Amino acid sequence: MSFWSRLLGRSTPAPNPALLVRLQTLPKPAPLDQYRLDRDRFVVIDLETTGLDVRRDDILSVGAVAIEAGRIALGDQFERTVRRSGKRTLTNVLIHGLSPSTLSRGEPLDTVLLDLLEYVGTSPLLAFHAPFDEAMLKRALRRTLNYRLEHPFTDVAPIASALCRERAPKHNSLDLWLQEFGLGVSSRHNAAADALATAELFLILLRFARNQGIHYLSDLLDKTGLQQRLQAMRP
Repeated sequence: MSFWSRLLGRSTPAPNPALLVRLQTLPKPAPLDQYRLDRDRFVVIDLETTGLDVRRDDILSVGAVAIEAGRIALGDQFERTVRRSGKRTLTNVLIHGLSPSTLSRGEPLDTVLLDLLEYVGTSPLLAFHAPFDEAMLKRALRRTLNYRLEHPFTDVAPIASALCRERAPKHNSLDLWLQEFGLGVSSRHNAAADALATAELFLILLRFARNQGIHYLSDLLDKTGLQQRLQAMRP
């Protein structure tokens, strides 16, 4: 077994040396209190996967869109399909619209992940129900590139509930929040479309944040954490 296989704790080929060189030049994110909501760049990300088990399932596609200076940068988007094959991909055709032939023409996972990291740069990451996307991404980066993701991952779902308590739907789902604010989406369970829909929702939430005197990402997370603690204390 090679040194790289022993390091990762499993039998796997070492990453492409050219990718490792690029990996070493990646910038580090700044502390949370340095990101201003109306000025800095944020990246909204969504992953489509073979299932919901973060220990066993795999990434099929990645979609991301940037928010910069309080606006969606439509010319600054990221969309990749990962090369996959085998029986496990067949069940995803109806859910994600990713056929076996589409997946067979995808790119290697290590290339997709490194391209994503370079696209993200130093920007914080946003997602709806972020813990799942964060766990899947961190696992894939660790196993494929032996890379430890240090970028802060912010969950838009509790932010929506904290800023818009009076308008919160019964179930904290992306579909219901989009419906609440009259936001349309071209197709759900598509990584790029879901990332764009989440970005549109986040822009609406930024207006609520400004009205409440919240201007930095760290303050927004403090507000969200306080609201969650208050809800947990209620009988």
